[in-house]
Amino acid sequence: MDELIKKKTWTTGRLLLLAAVVALVAAVTVSLLSSAGPSKLNIDPERLTISAVTRGPFQEFVPVDGAVMPIKTIYLDIPESGTVQRILVEDGATLSAGQPIIQLANTDLQLEMVNRETAVFDLMNNLHNTRNLLQQNRIQQLNQQAEIDNQLREAKRLFDLNQNLYSEKVISRQEFQQTKNSYDYQLRRRQLSRQALRQDSVAMRQQIGQMQESVTRMQSNLALMRRKLDDLTIKAPAAGRLTSLNAEIGELKTRGQRIGQLDMLTGLKVRATVDQYYISRIFPGQKGEISVNGKPYALTVKKIFPQVTQGLQVDLEFVGPVPPDLRRGQTVPVRLTLSDPTVAVRVPRGGFNQKTGGNWIFKVSENGSKAYKTDIRLGRQNPDYYEVLEGLKPGDQVITSSYEGFDSMGELLLNAKSE
Repeated sequence: MDELIKKKTWTTGRLLLLAAVVALVAAVTVSLLSSAGPSKLNIDPERLTISAVTRGPFQEFVPVDGAVMPIKTIYLDIPESGTVQRILVEDGATLSAGQPIIQLANTDLQLEMVNRETAVFDLMNNLHNTRNLLQQNRIQQLNQQAEIDNQLREAKRLFDLNQNLYSEKVISRQEFQQTKNSYDYQLRRRQLSRQALRQDSVAMRQQIGQMQESVTRMQSNLALMRRKLDDLTIKAPAAGRLTSLNAEIGELKTRGQRIGQLDMLTGLKVRATVDQYYISRIFPGQKGEISVNGKPYALTVKKIFPQVTQGLQVDLEFVGPVPPDLRRGQTVPVRLTLSDPTVAVRVPRGGFNQKTGGNWIFKVSENGSKAYKTDIRLGRQNPDYYEVLEGLKPGDQVITSSYEGFDSMGELLLNAKSE
C-alpha cells in the first residue's frame, strides 16, 4: 500500500534563496551607511551671510550711551528756612558770581536779629559806663595819693627839723617822738595807698577785659546772625548757567531744600553707564571716543562712581577740543576702549555665535559648493568682530548668519535650492 509523503516547507533551494536575499539586503545597508557620512541639508546660499576671515587692526571696546553734562555742577540748597519773597532771575539765565537769585523772608530770624543787636548795644553801654566809673574812681584814688604824698613830705620835713633840734637839746624827746610817729604813719599810709591803687588797677583791667570779651563774643554772634540774614538772599556761588530753578512767590522753603543747580560754563563731560560685566576692566584714564558729525573726539575716564546699581557710572572728559554742537542733556554713543589696538585674525560678528557658543562654525569649501562644521576658538570681541585664536585663517569663507534650524547638520549643500 502506498504512503502519502508530505511536501517539505523549507527546501534546500528555498533556504539558499533566503540566505542570498538577506546577504544582499545587508550589503546594500552597509553600502548606504558607509557612503552617507554626516547629515546633509540643501540650502539656498542667498538665505545665508557668508563673510571672509581677515587679518587686520583689532581693538576691544564696549559701546555705551552717554549723557552730555557740564564739567562741574553746583547744587543750590536753602541755608535758612523762609518764604519766597522775590525771584530775581529766570531759569536758564547766565549768572555772575555773587548775583542774587531768590529773596526769602523769615520774620523769626529778623526778630532774633533785632534782639541780639539790642543786647549788644546794652552790653556796650554797660561797658562804657563801667569804664567811666572805674576811671573816676582811679582819679579819686590818684588825688588821695597826691594828698598823702604831700602830707608825707610835710611830716618828713618836720621830722628832719625836730631831729636836728633834738640832737641839740632844743626840744624835748616827747615832741621829737610825736613828729617821728607822724612821719612813720604817713610813710605807711603811702605804702598802703599805692598797694590799693595797684590792686584796683588790676581789678579794673580784669573787669573791663571780661566785659570786652563778652562784647566781642556777642558781636561775633551778631555777625553770624547777619550772615544768616544774608543767607535769606540766595546768591550764585560762582559764574554759570542757572538750571532747574524750583521756586514760586509765597512758597515756604525749608533748610536744606534744593531749589536748582548752577552749571559751570568751563566745559562739558559725558556720563555713561557701563554694564557690570566690565567692572573689573574700567579704570581712571581709560580712553574713549565719540563721533559728532562724522568727526571723532577723544575722551578719558576721569571719575568712577563707587555705587553700582543698574551698572557702573563713569564720567569722561574731553581730551583736546570739545564738539561745538553738543548741548547739555544730549545723548551720544561712546566707544569705551578695553585694550590697545593690535593686529589679529578676525571674523565679522553674526548670529552664528548664539548656537555655537564660539566653539565651531560652518566653513565654506574652496569651490563654494558646500559648508562643513569646523572647530574654532574665539578670543576678544567688539561690536564689529570676533578675534579668532584657532581654527581659521585669513581668506577663509564662513557662514556668519544665524544657524537656526540647521545647527544639527554636519554639512550644508550650497549649490541647490533649499527644499
